[in-house]
Amino acid sequence: MQTTPATQTYRLVLSTSIGDVREDAASGQKAFFAGRQFGAGEVLSSFVAEEVCVNPSYLTVQLGDKHHIMLKPAYLQYINHSCNPNCFFDTTNLTVVALRDIAYDEELTFFYPSSEWDMSQPFVCNCRSQQCLGMIRGAKHLSDQQANEYHLNLYIVDKRNLEG
Repeated sequence: MQTTPATQTYRLVLSTSIGDVREDAASGQKAFFAGRQFGAGEVLSSFVAEEVCVNPSYLTVQLGDKHHIMLKPAYLQYINHSCNPNCFFDTTNLTVVALRDIAYDEELTFFYPSSEWDMSQPFVCNCRSQQCLGMIRGAKHLSDQQANEYHLNLYIVDKRNLEG
């Protein structure tokens, strides 16, 4: 068991070349923590499609209108949402990229609407960042101002321009 400064206790689930998947002892929620420092713009990992789905799920990343993928390596699914993310799923190059410097043992997070147009399971965000949007439903539901504050994948940018 490991305790963080926020008094959460985690159990190690999986150790990988880029970090550790841990489970919160109280909630059972899994999260991915950096195993080393990463610099802004650095590629943390590449990924491919383990499975291609027509419909979204809470575990898929969207590449097109009816093209949602389950991630391989599967441990990337434990990169949770934040309205102040430190990484980005680049669906053009199939890489996870650091948006800013990431410290050792920092939780890895990305902005779910950066790769999801209309989420299958919207949720109330509890990231507690100053820019928290509250309800997370997908890029379709972002205002232009909100969308302009985030790094969005090419599919989402194109879709926003078409739906305009």
